Amino acid sequence: MVSAVNPTVKAIAILIPGVLLGLTFDIYTPLVYLLFVFVVTLWLSDIPFKRWITFFAPFVLFIASFSWARLLYTSDTFQGGSVLFSFWTFEVTTGGVAVAISLALRSLCFIALSLLFILTTDSTKFMLSLMQQLKLSPKITYGVLAGYRFLPTFKHELDVLRQAHRIRGVSRAKGIRGRIQQFKRYSIPLLANAIRKAERVANAMESKGFTGERDRTHYHMMTVTKRDWIFLGMMVGALLLTFATSYYFGYLNIFGHQFG
Repeated sequence: MVSAVNPTVKAIAILIPGVLLGLTFDIYTPLVYLLFVFVVTLWLSDIPFKRWITFFAPFVLFIASFSWARLLYTSDTFQGGSVLFSFWTFEVTTGGVAVAISLALRSLCFIALSLLFILTTDSTKFMLSLMQQLKLSPKITYGVLAGYRFLPTFKHELDVLRQAHRIRGVSRAKGIRGRIQQFKRYSIPLLANAIRKAERVANAMESKGFTGERDRTHYHMMTVTKRDWIFLGMMVGALLLTFATSYYFGYLNIFGHQFG
């Protein structure tokens, strides 16, 4: 299962294809790899399809919007092929359409890879893995973890403040001035609570002997196993195979240069 893979190795396995896909400008390469990521997500993870599509679908609409803009403002390097149609001062060519579709597919690949990582990775294990495998400073990792743990607390406190104001007859603000005043009413108590929580966390870490030294023992040891290397090889190998297939059939396009 993808959720059992070491988070650092998983991040590398997601990052490498993401960077390499950014070099391609053809349709075939990102399309095939997007289908591969989709299969991995459904078959090798415990992510329900309904939950995955809930996160994925809004990005499709967003990507469609800026891909349309890319279609209209394609540079001369990629504005090749025959003219499909024109309106006002714009000419839509086959080359522009191919670049716009390629951009959309690459963006969807990035999103699918990101969702695969985010939905299958525990934040605490990821920070511990960065500290143990990549030797990241404990000050950074524990600071990020502490800040991440504060976010749900802030949301709960904001809900409590809104309910308290509603009980006291303070209605929802209207207009720009009202929203600014409402922001002040919420921000001051939230900031005060945040300072108190930060002080308590700092005192607790100091009482536990936390000094920020890299050479320290860990209760949860994160290791890299054969399964992790297999996952890394699978993700990168599938992309290299896609590149090779695209080159063989003459589809591979890197920064406007056609290969194959």
